[in-house]
Amino acid sequence: MDKLSSLTRFKASCPFLGSTKNATLRTLCTNASPRFPSISALTERATKCPVMGPALNVRGKELVAGYASVAGVQDVAQIHRDHSVSVPAGATIEMCPHASKARAAARTASDLAAAAAKKAEDDTAKAAAAGGCPFHKAGVAMPAEHPPVPKAATAAAAATAPAPAPARSGFNYEGFYVNELDKKHQDKSYRYFNNINRLAAKFPLAHTSDVKDEVSVWCSNDYLGMGTNPVVLETMHRALDKYGHGAGGTRNIAGNGAMHLGLEQELAALHRKPAALVFSSCYVANDATLSTLGSKLPGCVFFSDTMNHASMIQGMRHSGAKRVLFKHNDMVDLESKLAQYPKETPKVIAFESVYSMCGSIGPIKEICDLAEQYGALTFLDEVHAVGLYGPRGAGVAEHLDYDAHKAAGNSPHPIKGTVMDRVDIITGTLGKAYGAVGGYIAGSDDMVDMIRSYAPGFIFTTSLPPVTVAGAHASVVYQKEYVGDRQLKQVNVREVKRRFAAIDIPVVPGPSHIVPVLVGDAALAKAASDKLLADHNIYVQSINYPTVARGEERLRITVTPRHTAEQMDILIGAVDKVFTDLQINRLSDWVREGGRAGVGMGEVDPEPMWNDQQLALGTPAAPRTLHNGEPPVVDRAGVSAARSLFNVLLGPVITANTVITNHAKANVKGIDGKALAGMGKMRTGGAMIREKLDIPVPPPRPATATA
Repeated sequence: MDKLSSLTRFKASCPFLGSTKNATLRTLCTNASPRFPSISALTERATKCPVMGPALNVRGKELVAGYASVAGVQDVAQIHRDHSVSVPAGATIEMCPHASKARAAARTASDLAAAAAKKAEDDTAKAAAAGGCPFHKAGVAMPAEHPPVPKAATAAAAATAPAPAPARSGFNYEGFYVNELDKKHQDKSYRYFNNINRLAAKFPLAHTSDVKDEVSVWCSNDYLGMGTNPVVLETMHRALDKYGHGAGGTRNIAGNGAMHLGLEQELAALHRKPAALVFSSCYVANDATLSTLGSKLPGCVFFSDTMNHASMIQGMRHSGAKRVLFKHNDMVDLESKLAQYPKETPKVIAFESVYSMCGSIGPIKEICDLAEQYGALTFLDEVHAVGLYGPRGAGVAEHLDYDAHKAAGNSPHPIKGTVMDRVDIITGTLGKAYGAVGGYIAGSDDMVDMIRSYAPGFIFTTSLPPVTVAGAHASVVYQKEYVGDRQLKQVNVREVKRRFAAIDIPVVPGPSHIVPVLVGDAALAKAASDKLLADHNIYVQSINYPTVARGEERLRITVTPRHTAEQMDILIGAVDKVFTDLQINRLSDWVREGGRAGVGMGEVDPEPMWNDQQLALGTPAAPRTLHNGEPPVVDRAGVSAARSLFNVLLGPVITANTVITNHAKANVKGIDGKALAGMGKMRTGGAMIREKLDIPVPPPRPATATA
């Protein structure tokens, strides 16, 4: 794969590279040539270069020579006999690493040769045109059997051709774009998008622009692999066959259906709130909700954590309301600023539960205490927590009262006095742990209805397709039933953090599932990401400014329950080697330098959010890390609940071929007709209580060991 970071070094010496925009080069680097698929579009163009063309020709021959060490079938057979290799019946080239690489090299060499030959044909054609060939003078695009076009006709066509448009006068827009992009290149914050295509049957593997080039993904926000969960995919197929793809309009115009209302009802019950509202993304949910609140509440003042997500910052800015920043997770600073305003002044404290770039956890209970004392609303972003924390996956606010929520099961009723009940507005996403797309808010019925009625980001946006909503709904239901995925994820996270610490890799300390590996330099972080991909087939995207502060650049590693022990071994070894090769600071180096971003500063590592008892460690129910070749666990109760939920809308599932574990079956019935008819009269996907839907869902069961 061509690497743009390497190409930019030669811009000054290569006319083509120097005159081509980085965005264009990136596209050429990451897309295969349509005519010669084993090489990139940029490599195909390079075959036409008088310098690179001959060099690539030589390289093509070297590729073949490097693998063409065997003359024929008899030689291969003799090698197999000498090394006691038994070739199974039906064996193919793909089963032999040497042979498959040799064939790939031959294809690359063939494509390079074909591209060079095409260039030679083009040169011959140009020479013929220069020598007075009437066909080329008449028009190269014509077929060979076409009679020559008279010169008079070509002259007339030239005379009637439109004149080229004059250059635009006034402000130099293109120059402005180039200058702005140059700033990003100069401070090393320009973002490169890798061509990564996740494989549903092989998660967490993906292929690059070359479908045969597979890499292990270690930075996906599909935290639990629910984007490939079989019951989620099955539900989406069922919905797609019945309802098609698009929603057909905004929620107000043809885009409001039973799927949307049912999902909102599910999300409201998840957070034990009266109502919920689904948006196209949580960025939109945060922006639309905060901007509407700030513009409607008279004299509203926002109190915002300095590490809040960009969506929250933009929402507050768009509202026009005053915004007061408080230091990250600093309750003394927050209280001192709240105390400066009368209790009667409308206030909103905006904060997160899991801060995704450092892995810290917001002090939700303490913020609720201050909000009640000073008359403020609480706005909690649980984007990186829903699906991952709590006995039903409702997030950190649920997790803080784990036993109480576990005992209450799937009742939609609030549990008075719990942290989750004290939070006024909760926002979450469907695009991370739930493996889908979309965002939502949950809160009081009137608050949700006001946002529905006033927020432009909701009103004027085409609603999510029913197939997407169905998949998200199935995912939420499955995770409410099955705690094993989030337990195993936490076990794997602990193991990766432990092994990084053992080899002096600097991980920003935190109690969550985030594994931020500090690099401390933008160029080095990008180089480390590139080297992991190029040398080890590991994809971890570098994180730089403005997502994190300058000097705190990092590799943000996400560990899933689907990563195997062998994949972890490879990751640990690869990161260790890259740190050595690039001479990146290790933990001991940061200690000597006084520390940075919480690394090497003498702070005690916080206790993980999930304790040993919640993970069932030391019991037969403890989750076990997968090994290569082992299928992931699919929970029977979760599958049953997700399937039966859609029986009325989509019809019952007839097949029984899904491979599942031996959890007890849940006696779950579908939505009845009267309840379904009543959904159409609701203003939002509000307080549809489970008992009304006649869906008796049992409380969560402890996970059992699966062989």
